[in-house]
Amino acid sequence: MPPRLRASLPCLTAAAVLALMLAPAPAAAEPTATSDTPLALTPPMGWNNWAHYMCDIDEAKVIANADALVSTGLAAKGYDTVTVDDCWMTRSRDAQGNLVVDTQKFPHGMAWLGEYLHAKGLKFGIYEDAGYLTCEKYPGSGAPQGGGADHYAQDARQFASWKVDYVKMDGCNLWVPEGKTKEQAYRDAYNAVARALRASGRDMVLSASAPAYFQQGEWGSPDWHKVIGWTGETGQLWREGRDIKVYNPASPATSRWSSVMGNYGYNRWLGRYASPGNWNDPDFLIAGAPGLTAAESRSQVALWAMMAAPFILSSDVSALTPDALAALGNTDLIALDQDPMGRQGAVVSSNATFEILVRPLANGDRAVAVLNRSARDRDIAVPLEEAGLHACEAVQAKDLWSGERREIAGTLTGKVAAHGTGVWRLTPSGCAEAVPTGQITGDGAKCADGANTTGVGAVVLATCTGAPDQRWILGDDSRLRLAGECLSAGEDGLVELADCASRPQEQPGQTWKHRRDGALVEEASGLCLTAPAAAATPDAPAERLRLTACGDHRVDQAWSLPV
Repeated sequence: MPPRLRASLPCLTAAAVLALMLAPAPAAAEPTATSDTPLALTPPMGWNNWAHYMCDIDEAKVIANADALVSTGLAAKGYDTVTVDDCWMTRSRDAQGNLVVDTQKFPHGMAWLGEYLHAKGLKFGIYEDAGYLTCEKYPGSGAPQGGGADHYAQDARQFASWKVDYVKMDGCNLWVPEGKTKEQAYRDAYNAVARALRASGRDMVLSASAPAYFQQGEWGSPDWHKVIGWTGETGQLWREGRDIKVYNPASPATSRWSSVMGNYGYNRWLGRYASPGNWNDPDFLIAGAPGLTAAESRSQVALWAMMAAPFILSSDVSALTPDALAALGNTDLIALDQDPMGRQGAVVSSNATFEILVRPLANGDRAVAVLNRSARDRDIAVPLEEAGLHACEAVQAKDLWSGERREIAGTLTGKVAAHGTGVWRLTPSGCAEAVPTGQITGDGAKCADGANTTGVGAVVLATCTGAPDQRWILGDDSRLRLAGECLSAGEDGLVELADCASRPQEQPGQTWKHRRDGALVEEASGLCLTAPAAAATPDAPAERLRLTACGDHRVDQAWSLPV
């Protein structure tokens, strides 16, 4: 089930935000409530029961997993928020409209559970729903079907009285009033949730699930992108897509790898929405749980770290193997995930076998990850240019799995296990300033390609290959270069590669702006780079990219760029 979000950050300078993020965490788990406290400046970490226990949850299981977080050392490494998901309450509210804890499952109640977790140095998270019923048909916070009073403010006050620190607000069963679109109804509901939490007298991180109820495929729909765009105004993190595959105790060996790859798939293109206090959430870490090999578990940790995703475990913590604990507790990977710059890594090169991601870090380092999708071990070689490092005297590379350090020149090499992900932290020395370099990905997860397939200078949308004719350089002069030529507005609305003018203003049509909604706008005309319609047959010739009027969150005008 999807998580939920928080109130927008106040206006702070970059230096002030960085100082807040680097400040040592307070010893107590209970925050002081203020209306402008920035929350979740790094991705939240912790545990939630859903992907392992679903509704088979009770006080004893929560306590056992909380204790295991402490005893394994995971809590000390940042996994500090324990969240109780759906099914913790009774099927009806009391006479005063309050939510009622199921005391058969939680005999001591939720206020006691919060005190227990806080005494352990942990934080307390709880689940609710912005609709009138939760996904499992327990009382939701929203207005009833057909209209009436909601319970957003009342539930927020109740959670505050229990000293809750984190609220996962799902989006099942949300009533859409006549005259409103589904997107408008969700926006109104989650804004009401955010207002209620801010007025509760206690700071509570909000994990919002609104985008997950609009997802259509990996590349999405206009409403999906629109909802992701505003969700950060309400909360700190958001579930933007389908759930991770849950554990099946009747068939524990069933593979969950395709589910991990599916959630990675939709999340990898959304880095433009992530920043300190706002995080894309591709759902729980199930690394180390049944259904993944050791290599697949390490892959999930590495990929989630590269994407600055929340590290929220959903497993039986006491049953994690030493290998699983080593992967989840890897301090280098945790530091990568929690990097205070808060930039999500981007795919810079991909083909059917490999995917290379790069992430810029706060101290000037760059992280590089290589996903091996194949079923056998592979040797890899990544030119430093693909990591955005050009003309370097030397680069120190640290393998974040083995801890090995070495100096490299020209190319990063190594071996990656089947379904594994190698990850390195690169510290450049004597290099030019890092420049975003790599593929420009568009509708259908295809790549802007400079191959001369339809005429000199033509740019088409083609299957991603990782080849040099898809390796773009994003200059600080707002120009996009491929093999030394500039992406330019051409005749009849087409775009093309052309000689770069000595100065951008000398040749209109060569400067571009990448908007937060993903649109790539040619600044002279104000038109948007647009992907062609899908080919009618697989062997149809690739159509050229063109400029058209910018629409409202059009998926054929959304682009993912390297960082």
